[in-house]
Amino acid sequence: MRLHVGCAMWSNTAWQGRFLPHPLPPGERLRSYATWCNAVEGNTTFYATPTRSTVESWARQTAPGFRFVAKLPKSITHDRRLTGVDEELRSFLEAIEPLGPRAHALWIQLPASFGPTDLGALAGFLHRLPRSHRYAVEVRHRAFFDDARSERLLKGVLAGSDAEWIPFDTDTLFRSPPTSDAERDAWAKKPRVPRRAFALTDRPIVRYLGRDDTARTVEGWQPWIGTVAGWLREGRSPTVFIHTPDNADAPMLARRFHDDVRALLPGIEPLPEPVPVEPLTLF
Repeated sequence: MRLHVGCAMWSNTAWQGRFLPHPLPPGERLRSYATWCNAVEGNTTFYATPTRSTVESWARQTAPGFRFVAKLPKSITHDRRLTGVDEELRSFLEAIEPLGPRAHALWIQLPASFGPTDLGALAGFLHRLPRSHRYAVEVRHRAFFDDARSERLLKGVLAGSDAEWIPFDTDTLFRSPPTSDAERDAWAKKPRVPRRAFALTDRPIVRYLGRDDTARTVEGWQPWIGTVAGWLREGRSPTVFIHTPDNADAPMLARRFHDDVRALLPGIEPLPEPVPVEPLTLF
């Protein structure tokens, strides 16, 4: 039994000398991160399709069982809104091919303006995708959360292509006013949508956003402990990504979440031992 956990990125300035050795060349940071977590969100691919050589480097730094949830480029999901994107999609799929089994799912994050009237475009897009990959969709339009019919229609579209619905749980962030610059920035940018805790497939994916205060982050994820443990008992293979507004402690928090679930299910395979980080010196 294996639970995959990870962060929104594999490199952060605040991690250097704490979770990742410092100095460490950019081409080695993913390898070190992969000793802390066994999954990562592929947010960088949202801004541009990476070169094949870059993706080959990612594959070399990770084991085949490591999970990337790679986000489709915004040119596909936001600019073209899934229409007339065959060439962009082909280029993206060719670029990430070196990941092989590490490409756990391709993540289709849709803009908040993509609503129920756009479900035909989503259905057509999912139908045209190659079956060689798994797919997961994140929606932000309030109708999918507030209107039962819209939610039911979305679930039907996703089920028709065996695609997962990725919940982005921001409930803890918005539970009380922000207390730091990073939290204020997150309040301005992150979606304020209700928590959804169901799985449509055997590979559910959760994105959880806490606070910069560790205690409040841990308190907020408690409902997910039982949910994720339940999925594992059912034979599902979940992936959980832990965020905070500043992400300064995200690798440690991801491992703590893993420990919390493992306390309920001791049979879960342990995470790898992190690479030792030498203490900073003056010389």
